[in-house]
Amino acid sequence: MEGEIQAFLTDEDKLHTYDDLTKINPVTTTTVLKCLQARYKAKVFYTHAGCSLVALNPFQPMPHLYRQDVMKQYHFAPQPQELKPHIFIMAEEAYRNVQGQLEPVNQSLVVSGESGAGKTWTSRCLMKYYASVAASSSVTKSQGTVEKIERRVLDSNPLMEAFGNACTLRNNNSSRFGKYIQLQLDRYPLFGASVQTYLLEKTRVACQPANERNFHIFYQMMKGATEEQRKEWKMLHGQHFAWLPKTEKEIEEDCIHETLEAMGHLGIDKERQRQIFMVLAGLLQLGNVNVSSSVDESQTWDIEKESKDFLEKAAELLCVPFDELWECLRVRTLKAGKQSILKPCSQAECRLRRDCLAKVTYARLFEWLVKLVNKSISADKSMWCNFIGILDVYGFECFQKNLLEQLCINYANEKLQQHFVAHYLRAQQDEYVSEGLQWSFVKYQDNQSCLDLIEGSPSIFSLLNETSRLNRTPDAKTLRVRLEMELCNNTHISWNKFSNVPHFTVAHYAGQVDYHLEGMVEKNKDPVPPELISLLQKSENVLLREIFINRDTDRLIAKDLNKITVVSKFKNSLENLMKILNTTTPHYTRCIKPNRGCRPLTFKKKEVLMQLTACGIVETIHISAAGFPISNRWSSFSVRRHRQTTLVTTHGVTVEEPKFFSPSQWSVFRGSLAAPRPARIFLMIHLTFLVSQLDLLEHRRKKILSQCAFTVQCCWLRHQRRKRQTQQRSATLIQAAVRSWLVRRKVRRYHRAAVVIQNSWRRWKVKFHRATLTLSLPTLQEPVTVRGWPVGLALASAASVIVSLTPTDFQKMISMISSLNLQSTKEKYRVETNQYTKDLASIRAQPRIQGSVKLHFQQSPLLHADMRPDFKSDITGFNEILLERISSFQNTKERLH
Repeated sequence: MEGEIQAFLTDEDKLHTYDDLTKINPVTTTTVLKCLQARYKAKVFYTHAGCSLVALNPFQPMPHLYRQDVMKQYHFAPQPQELKPHIFIMAEEAYRNVQGQLEPVNQSLVVSGESGAGKTWTSRCLMKYYASVAASSSVTKSQGTVEKIERRVLDSNPLMEAFGNACTLRNNNSSRFGKYIQLQLDRYPLFGASVQTYLLEKTRVACQPANERNFHIFYQMMKGATEEQRKEWKMLHGQHFAWLPKTEKEIEEDCIHETLEAMGHLGIDKERQRQIFMVLAGLLQLGNVNVSSSVDESQTWDIEKESKDFLEKAAELLCVPFDELWECLRVRTLKAGKQSILKPCSQAECRLRRDCLAKVTYARLFEWLVKLVNKSISADKSMWCNFIGILDVYGFECFQKNLLEQLCINYANEKLQQHFVAHYLRAQQDEYVSEGLQWSFVKYQDNQSCLDLIEGSPSIFSLLNETSRLNRTPDAKTLRVRLEMELCNNTHISWNKFSNVPHFTVAHYAGQVDYHLEGMVEKNKDPVPPELISLLQKSENVLLREIFINRDTDRLIAKDLNKITVVSKFKNSLENLMKILNTTTPHYTRCIKPNRGCRPLTFKKKEVLMQLTACGIVETIHISAAGFPISNRWSSFSVRRHRQTTLVTTHGVTVEEPKFFSPSQWSVFRGSLAAPRPARIFLMIHLTFLVSQLDLLEHRRKKILSQCAFTVQCCWLRHQRRKRQTQQRSATLIQAAVRSWLVRRKVRRYHRAAVVIQNSWRRWKVKFHRATLTLSLPTLQEPVTVRGWPVGLALASAASVIVSLTPTDFQKMISMISSLNLQSTKEKYRVETNQYTKDLASIRAQPRIQGSVKLHFQQSPLLHADMRPDFKSDITGFNEILLERISSFQNTKERLH
């Protein structure tokens, strides 16, 4: 083996080319470590390790790795596995599984690693990837709606990180809570998301470890507040807050503008934002409140003079009365039956009550924010059918002083490691044996005994809960004795008998951790004085009053405070998380921290080797290289292949064996098919060859399905075209018939109208028979005044005027007579024509020397002719034209008076 290792490591120039650690031969911790070091030196930070992905933290920005075009490259690639290893490959594989490439099963991306290994950044990249590709693939939603959902999902990250992350010794942006984000999809579009949180480290609000900071949101307020906001929050320049250490340190997460922008996008209006920051500012002022002992120990403790101002500011910001706040901090209420007894608090008790007020307020505010985020980004269950879960939890921690928080955090990491062990390292090998395959077991580190130590019966948690439920003052030494008695047979726990500090040591999968017992029982109780809850429920701050009213936990605390502990709640929530993970298809990403100092591009072999050994990377590579990397249930696999064979035969081609398998390779596959209804199908091919062949098999199936779909589409289009042509012919016949009917109806109507007109004309003609009127001008005694000189010119030489009167000429006759100023026997009768008052109708006549004059009336074009030229001195226009034309007649010299 040594010779093989040296031979493999001889060619150092090729070590960085191994993008999959299963290609290494031989697979040892030395060869794996050397390949990772060579790739890290070449600035290649992602490497495949069988079923998991190894991600090395570069500790410096690498924006070119996460650009939008890189996301599209991996999303639209026919075979993403052929591209360079990347977190986007894991994301795309899960996304295509949800789409139903094999089976539409819910997916989970488990991101694990030490604190500072890059889990939060990896989870953020995964969310950006899914929001981007889901928006580009959306076909059912409008672009504006998709962008709105994408924006809200992404904005949940900076808001949750501002209130839940902090700067620690190992990481500037360390998650102080666990979260499981479910991206809700329906095949293609992204409909929304939901966030589940686990164990917020609320003690950090009032107690920060040495050289560490509080939550980011407090520093964002200090460094990003305007003058107006500082005045409202009562935060003066240069003011020191006891709960805000290391304010001089500048980190990227101290920017408040991104948090405010995220609040706006998630629906938190300006007034709600003001209420939130007022509460946070009140907590900071509360941290500066100190108490001093009084002269008489039987009396209540007095407040320090310099602290009274801070307490008044805190009461004003929390919108509660100052006297009641101070009374709640220094006096506690004891109930003896139906009576209440007020008992003064000691100095330590006053500080505990002050810290408890800050912790419970911040925890309730964080819970309210999580609910608001879920309400803003979550979609109705009827709109989505699958989800992709992204798990981002606190990494494994080991400090100089480890308390209850570190015990819970490391317990969560133990559960996740056991999930990996049970799902892959143990389950895969057990399945090979149950299927009758030849297999020699690969040894691996099983941490189930460590989990039994923490959560079993008896266990650390059970004994801690029993001690917390006792109605007596907790004693760390008594608890240690109890642990030694009950758990002495477990090899994963030990004690240093020479140490005066009560503690115990647990051998975790990632190393040994010493836990201090001092204060652990009190933290596990997590007591909340009812007086403080009642006080905050009466606050004038609407938000503060809302988050403390109508809570089931308040009623439970009032009934039985000791039944609910921190570890019991955390254990239940973690078990629910594991149930969800067990129903999904997991994808593992192991984040590795190259050095503990977070220095860019610095690779420490010893530290990396410890992490590789702890998480079982080498064992994973062994099983992946020697086993059957691809397996599928017999039912789904046989249905998919049967459909493919049937479809091929339908097109006139029969394929007994796929052409892209060699006879030896196909014999393994065919032998599995020949088994009597096996539970699963395994393909024993080298991983690099297998992935491409599986993709070709799926590609062949997609091609056949595409051909069938094309045939179906052609038949459907032909049917649609024939249907459309038939409808067009029917419409043409109907339109022709309707038009014919309309024409016939119109003709009949015209015929009836013509008959009615003819009958009416005949009746009129009979009624008004033809008449002749003779008018002799010379017989008149008085001269006749002719109104309108054209008539006078026409009648100049006529002895008489004979007018033929017909029913149609009656009006014209009346008009001609009215132009003569004749005496009427009936003064009531008067004819007034439009020719006289408005326009003039011309009278055309053939002048004759003797005989009668026939007058023909029609509409005159001479609309502007002068009707009375006698009253003017000169003659112009059309009047002059008429006179010239009539001057050639013989009898025009005599004027008619």
